[in-house]
Amino acid sequence: MATPTKATTYGSKEQYIPGYTQVRHHEWRTATNSAAYLLPVLQQKAATTPNLNLLDIGCGSSTITTSLASYLPAEGKITATDISPEILIKAQAFAEKAGVESKIHFQTADIYALPFEDGAFDIVHASMVLSHLSDPVAAYKEMLRVTTPGGVVANRESDLTAWSYHPRLPGIEKFHRCHIAVHEAAKGQTTAGPRTLGWALKAGAKREDVEVGCGTWMYATAEERAIWGGSMAERIRTGGMTTKIRELNLASEEEIQEMGDAWEEWIATEDACHGSLHRGELNS
Repeated sequence: MATPTKATTYGSKEQYIPGYTQVRHHEWRTATNSAAYLLPVLQQKAATTPNLNLLDIGCGSSTITTSLASYLPAEGKITATDISPEILIKAQAFAEKAGVESKIHFQTADIYALPFEDGAFDIVHASMVLSHLSDPVAAYKEMLRVTTPGGVVANRESDLTAWSYHPRLPGIEKFHRCHIAVHEAAKGQTTAGPRTLGWALKAGAKREDVEVGCGTWMYATAEERAIWGGSMAERIRTGGMTTKIRELNLASEEEIQEMGDAWEEWIATEDACHGSLHRGELNS
């Protein structure tokens, strides 16, 4: 397996506290459940642009990226970037397993200094990236810069404060409060979804060129509960989130244990569900 290209500009000032090992819930994401707002535009562009060039920023494990590849025309290509060389090796392996590795080039890159020429891409896509940045406007400017005139910037972000779940276990409520506090401590944006339009305008987009929509994720089946709840239980028991909780004195060891146990109880509850709210945005 070839090693993903490492960009010379690699090295962001941001810290992704959850880390790149606890991403099982990321791998549930596909173009259908996480980029449906983009698909009609992508299909339209693919029909008129035989060599369509798509940039996927913050591709992670590449589950969204690889499913986007199926919508490309025969000569179309995706450049998939992430700040983590480690996750890109996993992403490339996933693309190879899906049989679309010839359509995707992986490389490390910093969203604040994308190593691409102005107007290099017909479509620039990012999913849940700006919410982890201290300066999303600067990042959005870079996304606009590398998009060709007449091209599309597609961005999807969540509102971390807008969780809807059942049952409302005290341990999960504590987890939610800690999650928000840790995200803020990392200088992330807890209400990114509702703010993406404002960031786009500050970055130079014109209001009449931006379409804004709303979507959700829902975890309710036994498999979905195991994916989401299992990932959250793992986060609170090990890794960067737990370290930060202890560092900030946000919870006692007993409360950390309670939070992990609450997620296990939630997974085992037949009528349990968890929903989150997202904003999808197209700028053309």
